[in-house]
Amino acid sequence: MTDPTETRADDRLIVALDVPNALAGLDLAARLGDAVSFYKIGLGMLTGGGLALANELKAEHGKRIFLDMKLFDIGATVEAAVRGLAQFELDFLTVHGDPHIVDAAAQAKGDTKILAVTILTSLDRADLDAALIAPGDVPELVVERARRALAAGADGVIASPQEAAAIRALPEATGKLIVTPGVRPAGAALGDQKRVATPAEAIRAGADHVVVGRPVWTAPDPAAAARTILRELRSPQATRPNT
Repeated sequence: MTDPTETRADDRLIVALDVPNALAGLDLAARLGDAVSFYKIGLGMLTGGGLALANELKAEHGKRIFLDMKLFDIGATVEAAVRGLAQFELDFLTVHGDPHIVDAAAQAKGDTKILAVTILTSLDRADLDAALIAPGDVPELVVERARRALAAGADGVIASPQEAAAIRALPEATGKLIVTPGVRPAGAALGDQKRVATPAEAIRAGADHVVVGRPVWTAPDPAAAARTILRELRSPQATRPNT
């Protein structure tokens, strides 16, 4: 007999709909069914009907939506963009973690939670050097960017699982969200990710949500792949110390 706890959705898992357009996104969501309750829609789908997909999944299917736009511009433009997106009443919206960007977004967010991007999980120190980013160890830079973004009014941060524990320990992180992309089940291909961990490791380190894309939507049975991750999230290996 199937244990119902193994099949119900868990908001800690966010599946990235990194597919070409809204029709492909709806098809994938239908295949995932009740196994997934939270979806990420990113910039790559914006011109493929991403906002329409977000609204349909939320309004007609009761799903939670993370709109991953990574907004970056002058403060007035960011504030205007966030105000426009906030009218859709989506759950999460990303902006770059620069304090003036976060502050502008916080002025217009409504009920949408603003998540500040620290350093992309596809980047390492060599990439930062090429972009003329300040010297220093990547984890230390991530934690400092997180601290400044949270102090500026972010509801949470985006960081790799490898930095989650250090961010969770910040006084500024009390009551705030940590959302971790760069999550790969054991044995999955890394793709373009460089700072990764398993779902259980991410949650144990202090993440509130894990974002998983290709290991789910490239699987022969995406729903089965999602349920495998859900079982891991509910395993003893995902239990945080001292909780």
